Amino acid sequence: HPLAKIVNDSFIDLPAPSNISAWWNFGSLLGVCLILQIATGLFLAMHYTSDTANAFSSVTHICRDVNYGWIIRYMHANGASMFFICLFMHVGRGLYYGSYVFMETWNIGIILLFATMA
Repeated sequence: HPLAKIVNDSFIDLPAPSNISAWWNFGSLLGVCLILQIATGLFLAMHYTSDTANAFSSVTHICRDVNYGWIIRYMHANGASMFFICLFMHVGRGLYYGSYVFMETWNIGIILLFATMA
């Protein structure tokens, strides 16, 4: 089956060295944090009102009246902090292991870093 072959090639027969360290997990964690931020942000945006008169009331509504709204809000807030921790650890790992010699990959990463900060 073609889908099973893609999963097998991506996860099981991954062409990675056997001495890969835990520092290489931060790229995957960045993706998980980004998906978490997008999902919780969409759910929060469904109930949030940006009008200055109603903004605080809408946050109170999310925390009190929406099912699990308080945990969605806290996951979104803490997920943002975790995203930047993983981002800086990922860049630090790249600096430590000398990944900057791969100019195309490094330049794309720098562009993504600047886009994240913009």
